[in-house]
Amino acid sequence: MNASATVLILGANSGIARALCHRLAARKYRLILAARRTEELETQAADLRIRHGIEVACEPFDALDFDGHAAFFERCVQKSAGGLEGVVLAYGSMLPQATTQTDLTAAKRVLDANFTSPVALLSLAANHMEPRRRGWIAAISSVAGDRGRQSNYTYGAAKAGLSCWLQGLRNRLFHHGVHVLTIKPGFVDTPMTHGLLNPKSPLVATPEKVARDIDRAIHRRHNILYTPWFWRGILTIITTIPEALFKRLKM
Repeated sequence: MNASATVLILGANSGIARALCHRLAARKYRLILAARRTEELETQAADLRIRHGIEVACEPFDALDFDGHAAFFERCVQKSAGGLEGVVLAYGSMLPQATTQTDLTAAKRVLDANFTSPVALLSLAANHMEPRRRGWIAAISSVAGDRGRQSNYTYGAAKAGLSCWLQGLRNRLFHHGVHVLTIKPGFVDTPMTHGLLNPKSPLVATPEKVARDIDRAIHRRHNILYTPWFWRGILTIITTIPEALFKRLKM
């Protein structure tokens, strides 16, 4: 079905990305897995090859190595079969809000990992796909970016910026046949949220559930995905609370 189409997974070691890789592999995409921990990538790649009978390549990748982004992306294009069909951005970083309030280095790291780095890399992807007039980009933002809250507004600000940037990119690339999906997960039981969430809560989703939603949204060419679905309603309520009242709440 997609034997000659290649998808690049940025942050392939994340819980959501791992689950999504199996979804994409079942569609017979060729995959390029990119992350820092290459030994984990190789194990993941071997599993995907055995289970799905697809080609899988691995590429070392540091999201904060801005000077190396262009060379990294070119290597991925060279490993693809005639160009990249899709790019999934699935990495991010979340530190305690209290830490980012007093440690500007930590705050910069959160902003760079969740906004500056995605913009840099997805700009390369957009410039690759635009002249080819085909392809898709799917990037994980967050419901945290829909409204600033005292509990995580540094992280939320980065995700808000990413969501806005993706909206503009979607507007630009629509006219060139390239689709852009903004993914807004709610609470997901992943290593990044370990110890912060109760995995048994009905508000907490598994990576597999989120990956299923993302896979469907990519191939149905949705613009914005709230996952699980009920987060759209929750955020509609939260974003319509007047600021005069909202600032008095503790969220």
